[in-house]
Parts: sequence; structure tokens; C-alpha cells
Amino acid sequence: MPELVKMYIRNVLIGFGIAAAFVAVLLWFNVMNLWSLVTASDAGLLAVFLLWFMHGIVFAGVQFAWAVMAMAEKGTGPRRGTPVVDAFQPVKVPAEKPSQAQRQLRSRR
Repeated sequence: MPELVKMYIRNVLIGFGIAAAFVAVLLWFNVMNLWSLVTASDAGLLAVFLLWFMHGIVFAGVQFAWAVMAMAEKGTGPRRGTPVVDAFQPVKVPAEKPSQAQRQLRSRR
């Protein structure tokens, strides 16, 4: 299996693990009365699963993105690119007389 696929699977599992811990903390501290809502409902298990799964998707994406960005080589040079503009130069823009249609629009306002 390619190394990139292994890294992806590893980081997705880490992300879903973090999501499980996050949902457990939400339930443990009864945030927004979540524990009471889950235990009192017949669809509480489904709600916890969906909460874990949706947070898992987000945390897995963030975890993988962090892992990919951490692979960047540490450069020793300047962190900025070459400047595109050395100095700003004023540019003359001729002002034209407004057309008949523009004058009519202004008069209607």
C-alpha cells in the first residue's frame, strides 16, 4: 500500500478518535443538556452516532491537513516571495462627460 494512503488512513483514525473523545466530553459535562436529551430519547444512540460521525469527518480532515502541511521543508531563506510592485506610480485617468443615459439615471434619483 502506498505511503500516502497509509498516512491518510492513520490520520483519519486519529481524527475519529479525537472526535470520540470530544463527544464523550460533551456528554460527560452535559453541554446544552445533551446527556439528558440522549438518554430520554429512543433515538439517542443514533444521535450520538451521528454526532460522533460528523465531528469525525471534520476532525479527520483537519488532522490530515495538518499532517500534510507539517511535511513541508523548512526553508532557510526569506519567507516572502519577490515583490511584484517596487513602487506605486500614479496613473492619469481621463474623466469623460457623462452620456445622455447616465444623466437621465442621475436625474431620476
